[in-house]
Amino acid sequence: MFNKETEYALRGLVYIQLQNSEGKRPGIIEIAGQIDAPQFYTAKILQRMVRIGFVESQKGKGGGFYFDSQKPEVTLKQVIIATEGETLFTGCGFGLKQCDENSPCPLHEKYAYIRNALNKLVAEETVQSLAQKAEKGEEMLSPRLK
Repeated sequence: MFNKETEYALRGLVYIQLQNSEGKRPGIIEIAGQIDAPQFYTAKILQRMVRIGFVESQKGKGGGFYFDSQKPEVTLKQVIIATEGETLFTGCGFGLKQCDENSPCPLHEKYAYIRNALNKLVAEETVQSLAQKAEKGEEMLSPRLK
């Protein structure tokens, strides 16, 4: 459903949160290995997440990636918009440039329901809430993420 960048960003951020909850700050090599993603691509994605302000990084001994507990939680929607833009939440399910109530595509009515449900889901869930669910075993994530 999401592009690879979004998948890696979400998995990487959840893994960072899981490690942070244990008092650890994982590095790129560890994160890439645990989320089954290419190391250099993971580095590029996480550098972008740092620039945006979703996560922090520190170099040197004791360094790695971590969430600033003083900042608000990061919603999945924020990550998706940062990696893919807003088209998933505003675009036409049929791929038309002009699609609205006045000029609907063949999928307009049914896709609007799906788009709205997805929008609600990713706006309510956060990286931190997914990490908590993974810790409790409530959600099936890759065994590597637990």
